[in-house]
Amino acid sequence: MIDIHPLTADFEDYLRDESRTVGSAQSISFPESEAEVREILACTAPSPVTLQGARTGLAAGAVPEGGHVMNLSRMNRYRGLRVDGETGRFHLRVEPGVILSELRKRLAKREIPAADWDEASLAALARFEQAPAQFFPTDPTEASAELGGMAACNASGARSYRYGAMRAHVSAVRVVLATGDVLALRRGEARARGRRLDLTCEDGRSLSLDLPTYVMPAVKNASGYYVADDMDAVDLFVGSDGTLGVITELELELLPVPAVTWGVSCFFEDESQALDFTIAARPVLGGRAAAFEYFDGAALSILRRQKSASAAFSGLPQVPERYRACVFVELECDDEDQALESLDAIGRAMGEVGADERDTWVARTDVDRECQRFFRHAVPESVNMLIDERRRTDPVITKLGSDMSVPDDRLHDVVALYRRTLAEAGLESAAWGHIGNNHLHVNVLPRDAADYAAGKELFKRWAAEVTAMGGAVSAEHGVGKMKRDFLLTMYGPEHIAEMARLKCHLDPEVRLNRGNLFAASEAEGQPVPAAFAAKGDE
Repeated sequence: MIDIHPLTADFEDYLRDESRTVGSAQSISFPESEAEVREILACTAPSPVTLQGARTGLAAGAVPEGGHVMNLSRMNRYRGLRVDGETGRFHLRVEPGVILSELRKRLAKREIPAADWDEASLAALARFEQAPAQFFPTDPTEASAELGGMAACNASGARSYRYGAMRAHVSAVRVVLATGDVLALRRGEARARGRRLDLTCEDGRSLSLDLPTYVMPAVKNASGYYVADDMDAVDLFVGSDGTLGVITELELELLPVPAVTWGVSCFFEDESQALDFTIAARPVLGGRAAAFEYFDGAALSILRRQKSASAAFSGLPQVPERYRACVFVELECDDEDQALESLDAIGRAMGEVGADERDTWVARTDVDRECQRFFRHAVPESVNMLIDERRRTDPVITKLGSDMSVPDDRLHDVVALYRRTLAEAGLESAAWGHIGNNHLHVNVLPRDAADYAAGKELFKRWAAEVTAMGGAVSAEHGVGKMKRDFLLTMYGPEHIAEMARLKCHLDPEVRLNRGNLFAASEAEGQPVPAAFAAKGDE
C-alpha cells in the first residue's frame, strides 16, 4: 500500500529547488517502484502532479504549482547490464533516483549492485569487471543530481563539448504516461515517419502523434521538445521537462575511461584574447578536447575575494590581478605523447592571439586535476554565497543566470551584446560556462529589487537577440517555469500550440508538471496552461 502524505511543514523543502523559487502543493509521495508510480497517478487523479528528483535544477522544473508532488528519489536501484554485440559498449539500466556521484563511484570501483539481475545481466557484469574502466560522460556541475532529472532536462555540463548532452547517452527508457499506460522504448526500434510518430504501449494501445514542425537550431540546445524528421522516439522524452510522462527506468551507454586526461587553465589579460583563443584552439585540438570552460574577470575577482575571506576557499590557487579571463581546456588523449602535442597546440594558439603560453596551469596528476575542479566549481558556489548574503537585506532578489547558446560564428557578437547591455543597465555580473559550445552563463548579481527587475527585462532582450542569431534560449538547464516566456520568444505562438497539442495527446488532463514549458492561467477555476486552449483543435 502506498503512502500519500499531506504536505505539512515536515515536507516544506520539497516545495523548492535550486532556482530558489518556492511553490505550493497539498500532498506528496515517494514511490519505490513503477507499479507504485502507476498507483499514485491513478489515486491522485485528476490533480496535477509535479515530478521531482534531487531538486538540483535551476529552472524551477521541480517546483509544484498546486496538487501532488511525486518524488522519485527512492527509486534508486540498478536493474541490469548488457553488452552491445556490434560496438562492445556496456549499457547500464538504472532507476531515475540513482545519484550521479554514486554512479561515478560505483563505476570507478566496479561495484554495481546486482541483486535480482537475470543471467544475461550477470554475464555482462562479469565482462564489465574484466574490461577497461568505464565511465558515464554527462557531467553537470551538481554531482548530487539524479539521473531521472538529468534526462528530464537533457543535462550536459563541461564535457558536452566532446560528448554532447544526456540525450546522446540514453539508449532506452521506460515511461509511465499520465493515463497509467507504459511505454518501453529502445533506441532504433521506434522512429517517426517525417513528423508522425506511432507508438505502442505495453498493453497494446496505439498512439499516433503529430510532432511539432519547428526546426531546432544547430547549437547546444535544451529548449522544449526535441523534434526532427524521422527522429527516434527515445529523444522525445529526454529533455521534455517531465511534461510527457514519468521516466521510471533509463538505460545508459557507458564509455571507456580515456588513457590520459590533463587539464590546462589558460589566463588572458583581455577578454577578446580569450574569445580569439577559443576560436583558434577548437579546430586544432579536435576530438582531444573534452571541455572548453570560461571565467570572466568578474568571476576571477569574486574568487580572489572568497579566497581571502573564507577558510573553505583557502586552498584555491592565487590568481594574479592582471588576469581578466581564463579558459580551461580538458584534454583526453591516447597517450602522453599525444597530450604533449595538444599542449603545444594550446601554446601556439595562445601566441597567435597575443597571450603568453607561460600564463597557464597544467594539471597532469589526479591531485592537480582535483584542485582545478575545485577552482571551476568554486565560481558558481561563490556567487551563490554572495547572493544569499544580499538576500538577507532584500529577500526579493535572487541570482539571475542566463543559459543561452549561439552558433560558432556569433561568439564575439553575443559577448559584445552581453557587455554592452549590462553596461547600459548599470548591472553587476559575472560570467562563466561552456565557451567551447558558445554557451556562457551570464549571471546578473542584483544589489536590490530594482536591479533584479532590470535584470529580468535584460534577459528577455537577450532571448530575442540570441534567437535572431540562430541560437537557443536554454542550452542545458531545460526550460522549467523560469524560462517559458523565452521559449515563446524562440519558437512563436503557433509552434508552442503544436507542443501543447502533443502534450495533450499523451496527458489528456494536463496533469504532469503543470507550469513547465507553458505559462499557467485560470480556466474554469483550475490552473491550466494557457497554450492548451488549442487542445480542442485536434
